[in-house]
Amino acid sequence: MRKGNVLCAFRNAFRGIIYCARHERNMKIHLGAMVLVAFLAWWSKITKYELLILVITVASVLVAEMVNTAVETIVDMISPEFHPMAKIAKDVAAGAVLITAIVSLLVGYMLFFYRIWT
Repeated sequence: MRKGNVLCAFRNAFRGIIYCARHERNMKIHLGAMVLVAFLAWWSKITKYELLILVITVASVLVAEMVNTAVETIVDMISPEFHPMAKIAKDVAAGAVLITAIVSLLVGYMLFFYRIWT
């Protein structure tokens, strides 16, 4: 594999991240939550294992949101008119984001609740 191909792949990947951060409302919300969580982690001095759990949890939400964006974009491109199967694909992708977001709230609660309110 040529060196330029790897650099091109990374550049394209970063473009995808930047696209989501600039154009997707929910990604902006998730990134804002990530900043808040990073501050809480620093402020409450969580352990390295708790930090690892937090990083994996936050990353899973961001990845789910990006996959959802990709699915919605492809479905809109392939089926610009309404189709029940297209709706199912988009709803399932959105459901995956919702599940990861709910689990991340649960993880955040378990890590921060007693540190903040006791």
